Amino acid sequence: MNDLTTTRARAWALTREDGTVLGFTDHDRDLSFEGLTFRAGTGMSASAITQGTGLAVDNTEASGALSDAALTEGDILAGLYDNAGLVIWEVDWADPDARRLLFRGTLGEITRAGGAFRAELRGLTEPLSKSGGRVFGALCPAVLGDARCGFDLSQPGFSAEVPLLAVEDGGAVIDVDLLPEFTAAWFVDGTARFLTGAAEGQAVSIRREEGRAAARRLHLWSRPGFEPAAGDLVRLEAGCDKRFATCRLKFLNQLNFQGFPHVPGEDWLQASPRVNGGNTGGSLTHE
Repeated sequence: MNDLTTTRARAWALTREDGTVLGFTDHDRDLSFEGLTFRAGTGMSASAITQGTGLAVDNTEASGALSDAALTEGDILAGLYDNAGLVIWEVDWADPDARRLLFRGTLGEITRAGGAFRAELRGLTEPLSKSGGRVFGALCPAVLGDARCGFDLSQPGFSAEVPLLAVEDGGAVIDVDLLPEFTAAWFVDGTARFLTGAAEGQAVSIRREEGRAAARRLHLWSRPGFEPAAGDLVRLEAGCDKRFATCRLKFLNQLNFQGFPHVPGEDWLQASPRVNGGNTGGSLTHE
């Protein structure tokens, strides 16, 4: 091996969940090994990687420039790099067979600003830091329509496929027909799934509704990764705020409610015994 103080470079292999594999290097020329070409000129770099023994989470971060030839803002917004697998090597660019593995893990939170990105790198022990088990709370932890919820959103009256009438703010605000068969705020906390156009396959949660003279305006929590256009088809799915009353009255699905609506709240924790009157077994009240 040559002197690594003069021929040392880093190489990243990024594997997205859709199977796409991309290679990057901070060297000024492309490198090839492991059956992959690691492209130069991407501006990607990583901070010092700290690794320890035991089960400590070895987190670090990578940063780089957004470009059409490498990582695009649209792909990041579309979630194509969420939880992507990442392997980092230190390599002798004069002899790529002389290399050592520095890091293996996944991409975490990605932020974008000024035409650049910054991504958190999460080590293999990252899942061990997450809490396990079931949370006992008043709200339902299930996702509307999943196996635990058991509700069929394809039933009439709980979704609609309509064309977009207008798009604003890159797709964060969309206008559709009035849909008078659905009551006001029916789709709040629901999902807008884009079925055609540039944003096809994207799904964004609905934050609020706004009634207008000739359209129903939906404000989404974020822009889809690729901007939709008027005429694109979107599927709107009813929203659920996770409360038992909503499950019972809106969806008639109370038997599958996964929360605990009668769990005492914070007011119960602050209650104190009565200092007068009889103890009847009823609710505690303050006098």
